[in-house]
Amino acid sequence: MALEMKVPSPGESITEVEIAEWLVADGDWVEKDQAIAEVDSDKATLELPAEASGIITLKAEEGDAVAVGAVVCLIDTEATNPNGGSQDVDNAPSTMGGGDEGGNNGDVAKEMKNENADKKKSADSNKAPQPAQAKETYASGVASPAAKKILDEKGVDSKSVSGTGRDGRITKEDAVQAKPSMGTPTTGGSRGESRSKLSMLRRKVAERLVSVKNDTAMLTTFNEADMHAIFALRTEYKDAFKAKHGVGLGFMSFFTKAVTRALEMYPAVNSMIDGKEMISYDFADISIAVSGPKGLMVPVIRNAENLSFRGVESEVKRLALRARDGDITVDEMTGGTFTITNGGVFGSMMSTPIINPPQSAILGMHNIIERPVVVDGEIVARPMMYLAVSYDHRIIDGKESVGFLVAIKEALENPIEILMDNDVKKALEL
Repeated sequence: MALEMKVPSPGESITEVEIAEWLVADGDWVEKDQAIAEVDSDKATLELPAEASGIITLKAEEGDAVAVGAVVCLIDTEATNPNGGSQDVDNAPSTMGGGDEGGNNGDVAKEMKNENADKKKSADSNKAPQPAQAKETYASGVASPAAKKILDEKGVDSKSVSGTGRDGRITKEDAVQAKPSMGTPTTGGSRGESRSKLSMLRRKVAERLVSVKNDTAMLTTFNEADMHAIFALRTEYKDAFKAKHGVGLGFMSFFTKAVTRALEMYPAVNSMIDGKEMISYDFADISIAVSGPKGLMVPVIRNAENLSFRGVESEVKRLALRARDGDITVDEMTGGTFTITNGGVFGSMMSTPIINPPQSAILGMHNIIERPVVVDGEIVARPMMYLAVSYDHRIIDGKESVGFLVAIKEALENPIEILMDNDVKKALEL
């Protein structure tokens, strides 16, 4: 009996997924809970596990968009494992019923393979034979628009190219293979190109980014922070902190604490627009942008305002590892109220980060460079970082956005007094 495997719902509001990659081939034996496919939603890439053991028949191809609840494959739970061993009866779902008894389990798999072979043979026999020589017509030697463009770029005369298309027409492939004529200047390098379909996640990110630019009144305000005090704290306490808590004392905990404090001072920044209403939150769920194998992901630190330095660093490490390993879930990336992104890890000196909708603001961190600054009337070298806050001007005024960023700057430059209440060891739980 064949078990129909349907696309499970990966999360609220998701109506379809895309088959990113089949991890098994048609006719393979699969074990229960074995990962058989990777599917892309507009939020994340998830693995699809087999619901039972048996011979699998694929009903969708890679790249297909499949509705949630649609059948993507069949699993013959009564088939015999061709690699030896027997199926564990307990693996079969209880809803499958009894099924036919007897010694015909192996015949099912053979019939399926024979049927596939017959179909392939029939398809091959139906292929029209290729003509030995194309007949001469008005189309002979005429380049298609795409081919003509390539030939022009190469400086190749179409008369010197033999067309392999219908009635001798020059195809794009003919133009790509054509050699430049003598005397035509060339670089001598490769001029090939490749095309690949964007994943559903990447397409959704693109749509959201364009939507932000079109649907919000986004502005960016800049400032800079002297990271000297944080450098000194990390140098003195990072070893003891890691020995005690098992995580490093990074910059993200300082920034997260500074952001949650600033959000309390400027609640409009911790708000969103919903139609004609403004929704304000009394908690801070901080989204952190991390780079994963499938692209940028934004997991959420819940109630960050209640976390200690150790709590923030532990949560950042946990979420980053899950994103890197592809284990992050949709729920872990949903519901943030404010986002922090760190382009500095890639060497960015200054940027205008794009708001993560439906949020109203985002903080951009950048690389830290020693620059000459004036301190107490003297020029000294200090580790400086440019900060940027992009915000939706429909809901956040310039005064609030600037005040918010200044509050972050003040906390970063005076962390012991503002973020640690003048007790470093207590704040770091040492």
